[in-house]
Amino acid sequence: MAQRTTADETLPREELAAYLQELATEFGSESEEVSIRVGNKNVSLNPPHNVDVSVETVERSSMLRGNRETVEIELSWKP
Repeated sequence: MAQRTTADETLPREELAAYLQELATEFGSESEEVSIRVGNKNVSLNPPHNVDVSVETVERSSMLRGNRETVEIELSWKP
């Protein structure tokens, strides 16, 4: 059974950068366990040495809704 933890929030760019740096520090540590903050919860994961990375960007222009840009970063692995 899959357990999913999600959180959606709006952050200032400085806080977003700090969060991404926090993730980078966790993945760059010597520990086998990675702790990821998701909303008000910490989730512990055990990624292997090699992790699959997928980055997707989308730029949309709409006369009615204006411009919208998104970046999706997905990290995946099999423990």
